[in-house]
Amino acid sequence: MQRKSFGNLQCPIARSLERVGEWWSILILRDAFYGLTRFDEFQKSLGIAPSMLARRLNSLVESGLLERRRYSEKPPRDDYVLTEIGRDFRPVVWSLVAWGNRHFAPEGASVQLIDRETGAVAEPVLVDRISGRPITSQSFKPSPGPAADERTRRRLARVNSPSPEATP
Repeated sequence: MQRKSFGNLQCPIARSLERVGEWWSILILRDAFYGLTRFDEFQKSLGIAPSMLARRLNSLVESGLLERRRYSEKPPRDDYVLTEIGRDFRPVVWSLVAWGNRHFAPEGASVQLIDRETGAVAEPVLVDRISGRPITSQSFKPSPGPAADERTRRRLARVNSPSPEATP
């Protein structure tokens, strides 16, 4: 069965999932943030089949999240290094860590985000860069952007219309 491509959908979430939606991809990016760069390092850390790892690394390179850098000619070997696009994914990984700890770790946190200066455990939140306010559903809403097609505008109009329960 052929997997549907999200790359052409006019939705930033769908287009992002096209690049990182397969779970191995996010785990590879996590390990890249931890400093791993070599095929054998990723394979040992993840316990992933070499053929699957090769496909996922190729996909992440093609999507612009990782860059191949040759470190050996004979035999040919590459490092896989985060690009700017890949580094921009770091807050998503931190958010997944916090969400996973909050909802799926009854034994407690196995990974925490720590303030380098104070050593205090950080609690990631999404904040508007302009106002400095935390982004919550009470304060912010999705809105069609300048490139939105009619389907996107209709979807967001439904989302932004008051529900019967919210109307006084």
